[in-house]
Amino acid sequence: MLLYSITAGILYGLYFSLVGLGLNLVFGVMRIVNLAHGSFLMLGAFLAYWLFNLYGISPIYSAGAAFVLFALLGLPLYYLLVPRLLQAKNPEMLSLILFFGMAQFIEALASIVFGPTEHSIPGRALGPGPVSFFGQGLPRSWVISAAICAGAVLLIYLYLYRTRLGYVTRAVMVQRDEAEASGVNVHRTSAIAFGISLGLAAAAGVMAPFMLGSITPAMGEPINVAAFAVIVIGSLGNPIGTLLGGMVYGVSLMLMQNYLSSWADLLPNLLLIAILLIRPEGLLGRKMRYA
Repeated sequence: MLLYSITAGILYGLYFSLVGLGLNLVFGVMRIVNLAHGSFLMLGAFLAYWLFNLYGISPIYSAGAAFVLFALLGLPLYYLLVPRLLQAKNPEMLSLILFFGMAQFIEALASIVFGPTEHSIPGRALGPGPVSFFGQGLPRSWVISAAICAGAVLLIYLYLYRTRLGYVTRAVMVQRDEAEASGVNVHRTSAIAFGISLGLAAAAGVMAPFMLGSITPAMGEPINVAAFAVIVIGSLGNPIGTLLGGMVYGVSLMLMQNYLSSWADLLPNLLLIAILLIRPEGLLGRKMRYA
């Protein structure tokens, strides 16, 4: 049971790393909190559900389509909303209000379109039968979903640390005003980061029916809580630290579900409280943010 919990927890950790990655990227670049992050994830999940049931399109292809579609959507959405937020005296608080309202609107609209009931995509959509890991039989859909999430996290790492745009993005993360004074087009850089964050949320949503079991229009709020737990564990504003946060969260979740199942729903709140009390800057905050 312990080995199964750890193995499954690693797979879930990769998934929750992708769930929190886009949220942390936005906070790192713009210092705003996107409370609609879970709602965009939910829309990505329903996009995959719709494509599979109407056209038989595999979620593997839907993940790429969802990323591109929502990334392109994020560009005009950024210019419509974010520059005005950043000019305010308290952009963090205003972003909470604005994106909370957006999340409520998206959830209400999705409830009208899809209904309030749960929906799912059968696991066989990603292949039949279990996969053996270290003698443990795990659903193939978990393994493939985790592999896709790992690939997405790797691509974001390469984007941030191996491309010129990534170097510029990290410069904006460190000091936005100094980057702008050095000639960096901070709005273009931020718009791209915002689009990427929405694309990552939608791609994570495609994997949600397999990793979470079902999808509903109301799933955005609990997803936000889990995403905040992940990024606080790793370090706010440090997208790569999200990987560590996801691993801690995923393994802890599996251990709680297998040994203390009645407490599993409290895990995000317990982890948040523990990290804020013990190491408020996150596990990798001091080491990574000022490197």
